[in-house]
Formats: sequence, structure tokens, C-alpha cells
Amino acid sequence: MIRHIVFFTARDPKDRETVFDGLSLLTQIPHKRHFEIGRNAKSDPIAGPEPDLVVYGEFDDAAQLAAFKAHPLYQRSIDIVRPLRDMRIAADFLTDQA
Repeated sequence: MIRHIVFFTARDPKDRETVFDGLSLLTQIPHKRHFEIGRNAKSDPIAGPEPDLVVYGEFDDAAQLAAFKAHPLYQRSIDIVRPLRDMRIAADFLTDQA
């Protein structure tokens, strides 16, 4: 299984909800095991940059993740979010949990 985690920060705080809505389009893509979008609670007491939004997805394998990224809603989400975001950090890792 692949766990896909992406952190986003809006360039302008007034655009956070638009970025959230753009990312939420991804939840409609069928090629996934589990997928959610969340707002960062910003509760970590250690000072440093904090993302506004978190994307978390689980995929059976690389083929399912590739199908997810090939879906037209994925590009539509990018078209909405990319011009409004400042930071984007992504990580994928394999896990043996089924």
C-alpha cells in the first residue's frame, strides 16, 4: 500500500477556502483506497512553518496512484490550487499494511 501525504500553504490567507475547495475535488476521484483533505489544527508547540491544509490518501499500489493522477479532476484541482498556493510538500511511502 502507498500512503500519499501532501502539505499546502495558501499564498494569501484569504484564499485558504478556495484552495481547500480545489483540493476537495480530489475526493471525487474513484481510484483510491482512502482519501481525505483536512485543515491543519496548528497545535504543534514547536515554532516553525505550518501548512494550512493536509491531503492524505491511501492507494493499493503505484498503478492505482497513477490512475488517480491521470483522472481529469486531478488536473482541474491543480488548475485551481497551483496559482493560489505558496508551499507544497509531498511524500509517498510504502507500507505493508493491507
